[in-house]
Amino acid sequence: MVPAVATVASRDVSASPRRMLSIQTNQGILPQFFFPKTAGRDYELTPYLERLSDFRDSMTVFSGVSHPDVAGGHPGEKVFLTAAPGPVAGGFKNSVSIDQLAAEHIGSLTRFPTLSLQVGRGTTGISYTRSGVMIPPERSPSDLYQRMFAQGDVNEVQARLDDLRRGRSMLDFVQESARGLNRKLSAGDRDRMDQYFTSVRDLEGRLHQNEQWERRPKPSVDEPQPKDVADYNEFITATELMFDIIRLALKTDSTRLITLSIVPTGSVVNVEGVTRETHTLTHHGNRPEVIEELRRIEDAQFGAFAKLLSSLQDSTEQGASLLDQTMVLYGTCMGSANAHSNKNLPVLLAGGGFRHGQHLAFDTTNNYPLPNLFVSMLQRLGIESDQFASSTGTMRGLEMT
Repeated sequence: MVPAVATVASRDVSASPRRMLSIQTNQGILPQFFFPKTAGRDYELTPYLERLSDFRDSMTVFSGVSHPDVAGGHPGEKVFLTAAPGPVAGGFKNSVSIDQLAAEHIGSLTRFPTLSLQVGRGTTGISYTRSGVMIPPERSPSDLYQRMFAQGDVNEVQARLDDLRRGRSMLDFVQESARGLNRKLSAGDRDRMDQYFTSVRDLEGRLHQNEQWERRPKPSVDEPQPKDVADYNEFITATELMFDIIRLALKTDSTRLITLSIVPTGSVVNVEGVTRETHTLTHHGNRPEVIEELRRIEDAQFGAFAKLLSSLQDSTEQGASLLDQTMVLYGTCMGSANAHSNKNLPVLLAGGGFRHGQHLAFDTTNNYPLPNLFVSMLQRLGIESDQFASSTGTMRGLEMT
């Protein structure tokens, strides 16, 4: 089988790279502390955006955006990067996420085509294959560090190569068996089998690519291997630790495409003044004392995010900051977690080579398609694309530098 992706040797890795980091916090963001009251470049910073004041000229704030035909509250988290309609409908099938679509074009340039990560309880990835299957997220910064930077001796490298070859042999066997079955199937089942073959072919290509990377030395870093945070209530510390690993992954060009799902559900976050579990707080019923606790948690999250942007700004590459080379999408699947509304999503985009420093305000009732932003981001990666999911074009008002 010919690999579906290009080989490492056949791609140009010398050009100044473009990268994309997509972050979703899945319990919403209190809109009154996020959205500016005025549009344009002279907007007044809100309490949350005040945390990001150092990056005002490096980010664009959006209001009045959402995914068309997405409703139902929490199920919106699984379509944050796919924009697939009807996530609460029976028989719903997700579609490809923006990072996985981008990986089909640039994933072979790096050791890891993409990284799917998560902070918090459960398994809540936001990265989905073309077949609509969630890619299980990595939750351990320590394990991720080991995968990216621990070289291993000759025997360990050979063992990993043997594992990859066994995986390829297994896929060959599965495909041969499926071909015989395919002749007996109905037209509809053959279509589903074609989708299966596409997934198998994609996986075979990735295994082939991984085999090449295993033969190349891994990058070395000065930072020691981190220790994972076991206490879920130390949520902000765990988030900052994952942000540190993300910076290392981007700085060493281990990958150019990262997704991160931030899941504070089930945690009584260790922030001064917080006494209740986060999900309970999101159903605040407009009670001031409950809103205040939730505001403290979200404010701490924006503080952690500001540290990430600062670390990317301070890292340079070919005369430019890593932030200039990296699009950082930060947002949530719910405009109001209290009402389980998926409209008017709090979203911002930092870095990545756009003309920032503005608040792009759209109709908060008849929302502008958020997938239009995804088209602009794909084009910034150098991918020739004029549509993603339910988009109607590129993001109006957002220009490249």
